[in-house]
Amino acid sequence: MWTKAFWVDLLERSVKTAAQSVILGLGLGEGFNAFEVDWQLALGFAAGGALLSALTSLASIATTAQGTAQLFGNTYNYQDEI
Repeated sequence: MWTKAFWVDLLERSVKTAAQSVILGLGLGEGFNAFEVDWQLALGFAAGGALLSALTSLASIATTAQGTAQLFGNTYNYQDEI
């Protein structure tokens, strides 16, 4: 959990989930109009999604021995880049 690879994984997953959550929030209306979007609601979706993603990554610690936030094994070797 205290490795750089773990926190990079967690951050990447949280940012991607936040972006997906904003898209979900924007798609809730009848159509998309950037001037009429409830940005507070969209950012609330983003924050909630990022938090849930981070909590999922933290809960995954016990399932993998690679020291990453992945739930099912490590298919990419981060040690080559660190």
